[in-house]
Amino acid sequence: MDVALAQLRDCIVAANASKSPLRFRGAGTKDFYGEELRGEIIDTRIYHGIVSYEPTELVITARCGTPLSDIESVLEQHDQFLPFEGPRFGGDPTIGGVVAAGLSGPRRASAGAVRDFVLGANMVDANGNVLRFGGQVMKNVAGFDVSRLLAGSLGILGLITQVSLKVIPMPRATATLRFDMNAAIALDRFNRWSAQPLPISASAWHDGVAYLRLSGAASAVHAAQNSLGGEPVNDDAAFWNSLRDQNHDAFSAARLWRLSLPSTATFLLPGISLIEWAGAQRWLASDAAPDDIRRAATDIGGTAALWRGERNTLMFHPLSEGVMSLHRNLKHQFDPNGILNRGRLIAGM
Repeated sequence: MDVALAQLRDCIVAANASKSPLRFRGAGTKDFYGEELRGEIIDTRIYHGIVSYEPTELVITARCGTPLSDIESVLEQHDQFLPFEGPRFGGDPTIGGVVAAGLSGPRRASAGAVRDFVLGANMVDANGNVLRFGGQVMKNVAGFDVSRLLAGSLGILGLITQVSLKVIPMPRATATLRFDMNAAIALDRFNRWSAQPLPISASAWHDGVAYLRLSGAASAVHAAQNSLGGEPVNDDAAFWNSLRDQNHDAFSAARLWRLSLPSTATFLLPGISLIEWAGAQRWLASDAAPDDIRRAATDIGGTAALWRGERNTLMFHPLSEGVMSLHRNLKHQFDPNGILNRGRLIAGM
């Protein structure tokens, strides 16, 4: 066993024996994300490095503490990338943190979420067992895919020590178009465009302007531009990166909610500052009561998370009892004493 991995494992085993909570931390870019931060910090960056990369197989395997920038740099040399565009939040997150958080950027609606690109993962559970799930190929195992379950788990099941990810070739051409329109019309257009054979890789609306990114073969992008019209956006990479890393003005509100909604739904409360993912993700700047916001989201089949602002409520949308029971059972299987990232994903767990 690698010395760094053995050190991490020994810390977990010792903490479990004394029932002392641990908190896994890489670069700390997502310290704000979750219900609470508790426990002694375990720095995952001591276990880093790219284990293998097969450009022809479109698979890269890296240890948890590897900076995202290292992985993106290596992929770029072969004109490949991670299509889920994990947010960097002004820093350089580790790949373990990217997977554990499960957050995706502007390309999410067209390419898929983080978990859709996880082929396999290694994890150390609270008892110190080194567990391996999935594999390093597109088709690995039949049955319940625990490796993808780890994406978005925020480390409550164990320390993700290594992950294998599917990558894809960079598009040959990219262009962004802008259209002046209100939010209601933008939602209608996004859904209409999504139903057409267009090379859409991202969409967004902010402050009376809709943006549409086209990516793919040069001929397909050019044909779509001619069909859709709109005004070309210069330096469009900067715009989409500002949404990916959330340094755009749309995220500047002191109290900001992230809404996950059906893409065609009409959300009645005022204050929507940004619409993404063809309407499936919306950002709400509002001081309305948390119960009112969550009720409005629930009534149309969605959820609401308090992304930024004074925490006078839970960050994440409350779970149903049935779903909560599943979480408790999974947590108990991998961490019976509840020491790993205690309360980070679900308050009190």
